[in-house]
Amino acid sequence: MVAISTSTDWTMTDTSHPPPRRFGSQRAAYKAGLRDIVGAPALVLAATYLGFGSLVRVSEWPLWLGLLNTITGWAIPGQIVLVELFASGGSLLAVAIAVWLTNMRLLPMTLAMMPMMMTPGTPRWRYYVAAHFIAVTGWVQAMRECPLLPVEERLPYFVGFAGSLFVMTIGATALGFVLAGSVPTSVSLGLVFLNPIYFMLVFAADARSRARVIALILGAVAGPLFHMVSPTWGLMLTGCIAGTVAFFGDRLLPRPKAAS
Repeated sequence: MVAISTSTDWTMTDTSHPPPRRFGSQRAAYKAGLRDIVGAPALVLAATYLGFGSLVRVSEWPLWLGLLNTITGWAIPGQIVLVELFASGGSLLAVAIAVWLTNMRLLPMTLAMMPMMMTPGTPRWRYYVAAHFIAVTGWVQAMRECPLLPVEERLPYFVGFAGSLFVMTIGATALGFVLAGSVPTSVSLGLVFLNPIYFMLVFAADARSRARVIALILGAVAGPLFHMVSPTWGLMLTGCIAGTVAFFGDRLLPRPKAAS
């Protein structure tokens, strides 16, 4: 479980961050975003969606429905909840509420990120398309890199990064479905857990934000405890409590004086 604090530290006003970047054009910014998926982002998401494709097949869903799930609801926790609840015979209302609660985190993420992407004269529909690509991987990358870019290059960079990951995961879902019988089920389904592990490492790698560090530690400790108390609500309780404590704790604890 990774608890995320919505601290305003994501604005990256810390002077210890790298100097501003400039790619020179929107096309160059898009290509830079495309290049930046190479490595951990692409490998982790590809492996995660290979596992999801396997889950689709094990749950006796047709391939087209699994692909539609990825295309329309691109966020792996909500996708897994949708498949598992339907496979277990959950009602349509119960499934809808569970997916809504699971993906509720995407709303504050979108509200925090999209305003810094807006430039005069850009058609509004582009923002709606880009908002569909907001998931933790792309959001973290955008909040880390886009404030360093000229405002006109931010949206192209994000679409290049997150949009290309979106297309790749559609293919990975199909491939995981096809290869589901080629490897042990436990191995293929276990690939799904690479995604939250990657998120944890991304947040832990940038220790400048005290709120993030507090949220991670509290989430790691409280997650298993709340799960033992309530497997149904433990995950949500962990995120709400750990994130809230981290948010207010970061503001109440004294901050070290900045070096001159």
